[in-house]
Amino acid sequence: MRIAQVPPLYEAVPPRFYGGTERVVSHLTDALVELGHHVTLFASAEAQTRAHLVKVRDQAIRLDPVLLKSDLAAHMSMLWDVRRRAHEFDVIHFHTDMIHFPFFEDLAGKTLTTLHGRLDLKDLPGAYWRWQQFPLVSISDSQRAPLAFANWAGTVHHGMQADIYKPSYEPGDYLAFLGRISPEKRPDRAIALAKRTGIPLKIAAKVDAADLRYFQEKIEPLLIGQKLVEFVGEIGDDQKSAFLGGARALLFPIDWPEPFGLVMIEAMACGTPVIAYGCGSVPEVVEEGLTGFIVSNDDEAACAIGRIPSLNRRSVRRRFDERFSGVAMARRYLELYSGLVGARPERGVALAANA
Repeated sequence: MRIAQVPPLYEAVPPRFYGGTERVVSHLTDALVELGHHVTLFASAEAQTRAHLVKVRDQAIRLDPVLLKSDLAAHMSMLWDVRRRAHEFDVIHFHTDMIHFPFFEDLAGKTLTTLHGRLDLKDLPGAYWRWQQFPLVSISDSQRAPLAFANWAGTVHHGMQADIYKPSYEPGDYLAFLGRISPEKRPDRAIALAKRTGIPLKIAAKVDAADLRYFQEKIEPLLIGQKLVEFVGEIGDDQKSAFLGGARALLFPIDWPEPFGLVMIEAMACGTPVIAYGCGSVPEVVEEGLTGFIVSNDDEAACAIGRIPSLNRRSVRRRFDERFSGVAMARRYLELYSGLVGARPERGVALAANA
């Protein structure tokens, strides 16, 4: 198939540091190429990909040192370029929320849109009701709940390129928190659990400008004057195997309807079990007693930390390979792509003739 991948332009593909959507698109794109498909990636110039790259911006927006820039203009220019070349593709796979809808109303059946964020926002139902002709993909079944009426084509859990993560089968001596510092990610819970259990905690996390005040007022005071918790800061892919693989477990103490939680499968790829609070996608990702433990409060989390030795780290990695590799994700998307192509009258006839 001839497939276009259209990610947002905020981060490089893959991101140099924090960034979920662009990382997933990178791994999906390379896996589709590995499976023999013709893939075109629309992205900023520094993208690293096995696909054909169409450079739609000189730099990812977050990496651009120019202070005065327009996110909206950058994305509109990219969408114009995709629209101009739409005839070249069998499927155009968007990861840009809904911004492309007005541009592609007459080509909606040729598109697939994966929604990567939370959907319980006030203004979303009206927009997704208006543009119901666009087939959508959720990244977990739980993500769909606020927009149950939408045109869901399927759910595809995220996957990651397996060979970039080096598993460690010896349990580490610390707990890990990886991701972003924000109230809904609850790093304060992770710190409290470390202090309660006496097990060191390492926090590798990005602090966005929007969350800087929260970090300074709520998290930094918890770090002052004690040696049990180490704040590492933001790390890149090349550091994750050592960081996650060296941990006894990943703490995922969220307090919001997490759409997926990429860090959970990154930990599994390193053989590291996950202790997660049962919000959003968590019950779909973590297999209780196999790849980790699902808890509902701090008492259960503290108990789960004590049960970590009962888990087999080789089994954790094995389940990642079976459920969350990049190729496993790509095969699920190919089923959806084939459904779109087969549903078109002229393509359906061609497919039947070639069967």
